[in-house]
Amino acid sequence: MRRLTAGLLSFLLVGALAACSQRANEWTDGEYVIAAGGSTGVYYDYGSHLAEELSGSLDIAMSADETAGSVDNLLRVSSGEAVIGFAQGDAAADAVAGTGAFDDPLPVRALARLYDEYVQIVVRGDSEIDDIGDLAGRTISLGAENSGVTVIAGRVLDAAGVDIATIRNPQLDLSESIDAMGRGEIDGFFWVGGLPTPGVAELADTSSVRLLPIEQEWVNEVNDRYSHAYRPAEVPAGTYGLVASAPTMAVPNYLVTASATPDAVARDILAGLFEARLRLAAEVPTAALLDRRSAIFTAPVPLHPGAIDYYRDFRG
Repeated sequence: MRRLTAGLLSFLLVGALAACSQRANEWTDGEYVIAAGGSTGVYYDYGSHLAEELSGSLDIAMSADETAGSVDNLLRVSSGEAVIGFAQGDAAADAVAGTGAFDDPLPVRALARLYDEYVQIVVRGDSEIDDIGDLAGRTISLGAENSGVTVIAGRVLDAAGVDIATIRNPQLDLSESIDAMGRGEIDGFFWVGGLPTPGVAELADTSSVRLLPIEQEWVNEVNDRYSHAYRPAEVPAGTYGLVASAPTMAVPNYLVTASATPDAVARDILAGLFEARLRLAAEVPTAALLDRRSAIFTAPVPLHPGAIDYYRDFRG
């Protein structure tokens, strides 16, 4: 029995060392950061669990940082403050083009298309606000400064013919918006995230909420004016207690890294991401939507060369 136990421990130790030895030499002993998002959003939930998985599989120190969202994440990744980050497809497209919220093009590349995010305009269930036109003159959070939510909120309002100047915007992140709505300080808020978003689901558990409809004609208008990154979508009935589905629009979400990230590091991250997919999905439902066949479709944001190698080698 002692020999059997010793042999088993030796086998496990060799296996662990072999797993660590497959890590690329470009990794160092420093701490790595994932630019995630607000603590009550899907980005942070996904990023926190991904950081745990990569820390274990690559034998590195990695953590998820709370951020303002897509624009902030892209800035952190491009500056090297974060090794990877989450970003809405429209914000990422603006970043590589140097337009919108970005004065100059950022040196960022995509690693994978992860899942689609849904625009959610949340109001109280007993509110007199029935459509986007009713938001004029109200106190509505259009998202935190440097967030992708703010970008989309402005585009949706513009397409719907609502002057953004008529809205009192406290620029709150998701957690702050939820708290402010609970205290009756705001009439509603914009959010862009996976379904269900944990913070919004918790709000719906204690308060009656509704989602304002975003009609397909407005989605088409946003695409025509800004970017063809959006598609018509629906939030299914039952989500957040909704009695009927709500028309909205969706935008893809990417995992991004800096152009300067070594190819081998990019491959390691993707290998760890896909290997952990089922475990991640058990904690973060949107992680189940990750698929190698669709992950490569990140245009107009170019794939990182290391990502191209990873997907090509996997097909081979």
